Amino acid sequence: QVQLVESGGGLVQPGGSLRLSCAASGSIFAIYAMTWYRQPPGKQREVVATITTGGSTNYAASVKGRFTISRDNAKNTVYLQMNSLKPEDTANYSCNADIITDSGILGDYWGQGTQVTVSS
Repeated sequence: QVQLVESGGGLVQPGGSLRLSCAASGSIFAIYAMTWYRQPPGKQREVVATITTGGSTNYAASVKGRFTISRDNAKNTVYLQMNSLKPEDTANYSCNADIITDSGILGDYWGQGTQVTVSS
């Protein structure tokens, strides 16, 4: 069984920073791409940033230059450093990972999400 657990969300003032973490655990053989998504209130979920096993990254235009995605393969963890936060960044942030289990099965796994609220 595989689990993804996010942490690091909270309330922050505009212009502030937060760092989200998402740790994968369980019967993991390998992790491919890891992606952060967010769902603002009343809106559809959207991709924020993706990082491959080799470290290649892609960002949504709305966060490029402000957010940085990184990963620690030894810890099976992906991070999202969010700087210069804006009220429109308010959303529930969740991580997703393509994981091969010890049984050799490729699956798509999600964390439970963590709330980020940007407000003065």
